Amino acid sequence: MSSPNFIDHVKFQSRSGKGGAGCLHFIREKFVEKGGPDGGDGGRGGHIILKGNSQLWTLLHLKYRKHVVAENGKPGESQNCTGASGKDEILEVPMGTVARDAETGEKLCEITEDGQEYILTRGGRGGRGNLFFATSTQRAPTHTQPGEPGMEHWVVLELKLLADVGLVGFPNAGKSTLLSVVSAAKPKIADYAFTTLTPNLGVVSYREDKSFVMADIPGIIEGAAEGKGLGIRFLRHIERNSLLLFMIPADSKDIKTEYGILLNELKKYNPELLDKKRMLAITKADMLDAELKAEMKKDVPSELPVVFISAVTNQGISELKDLIWKNLH
Repeated sequence: MSSPNFIDHVKFQSRSGKGGAGCLHFIREKFVEKGGPDGGDGGRGGHIILKGNSQLWTLLHLKYRKHVVAENGKPGESQNCTGASGKDEILEVPMGTVARDAETGEKLCEITEDGQEYILTRGGRGGRGNLFFATSTQRAPTHTQPGEPGMEHWVVLELKLLADVGLVGFPNAGKSTLLSVVSAAKPKIADYAFTTLTPNLGVVSYREDKSFVMADIPGIIEGAAEGKGLGIRFLRHIERNSLLLFMIPADSKDIKTEYGILLNELKKYNPELLDKKRMLAITKADMLDAELKAEMKKDVPSELPVVFISAVTNQGISELKDLIWKNLH
């Protein structure tokens, strides 16, 4: 996943097509005296449709489309011919895309399957032609309907990554390093805070050709819910994860306190995140001996599965995979 091309939030104006007008027409043929009405209905205006595409992983292709407009329906024609419907505008989006009304914040839909379609903005119906209004007493109606106007509103699309495991931790906790070791992902790794500026995904191979997907998001700091650091913008990417893997380095001053800060920031963002399964990985464990590990385990909640790992020496990596797989299944 290339950072500059990862776009997970777009806003645009969605405008559907208006319906075509009904036709006012009477039969005019050489041997037909006083021909009756034969005006057809107008065509439907085009819809704006969202469609899931499993081959997409970003909203980059929609970033510069500030106005999405569907085609208008065609007017009805003589001989009771219905006008052509306006062409629908189909927007393909990655799985995990949520559409919201930009003004109210109301959730409109959620695309979770390949090929799933949702009419985001419905096109106007076509108007009735004068044939529709013919009755036994009104045989020559001159009344038709105009087409319905299209709808127009501003829409926000948010992408939430679909992954099994979400990595949660402070900047420089070793999240990107772990992802680069257990998968083929190549996130940027450096010795300074906020090296990771966009989420990264990696497929982790397990035994007997099994696998699971791991997501690395930018680091969280205390006060993220109030906008500090990179804020909580990327926390939506772990809302779909089945398991949250908290990562705290072994040289941390107080593991229990850091874990509490991370948990509190998740709670402020969305209390439902605390209902997910949680694990704790203590990174940089190659600098610890057995006695230190035993002491550190006493400082973490007893119900929390803990594993000591080192991405540099591969210490505990197999154990970590086993524990993740066990919790996922």
